[in-house]
Amino acid sequence: MSDTRCHCGQAQPFDDCCGRFISGAALPETAQQLMRSRYSAFVEQDANYLLETWHPATRPSRVRFNPEQRWLGLSIKHCDAGLADDDEGVVEFVARFKVRGKGHRLHETSRFEKIGGRWYYRDGEHH
Repeated sequence: MSDTRCHCGQAQPFDDCCGRFISGAALPETAQQLMRSRYSAFVEQDANYLLETWHPATRPSRVRFNPEQRWLGLSIKHCDAGLADDDEGVVEFVARFKVRGKGHRLHETSRFEKIGGRWYYRDGEHH
């Protein structure tokens, strides 16, 4: 068990936060939990989790990682719906990263949909 703070920025240890979703021990109850766990999966380079949580209508055949990319942090800007009782939700976020020492920001408004009681990332609009 890891006591390391979660990649997504929550104060909880990784295993108690996003790690439990990535490992399959639990399912995210909200769109924001899924968004945070997907960010953590990018940090962990867990392509299987990313593909499993991608909406079937928009899922790519594979996920590619840039070995030079280092994720630095996640900031949630806004959430619209996406709670446990909802079927759709929107999460706006900024993820910071570096490639070859140069800083970048990924600012996206992501759409999520619940199918059969499970949240999926549908698509996103970059800002």
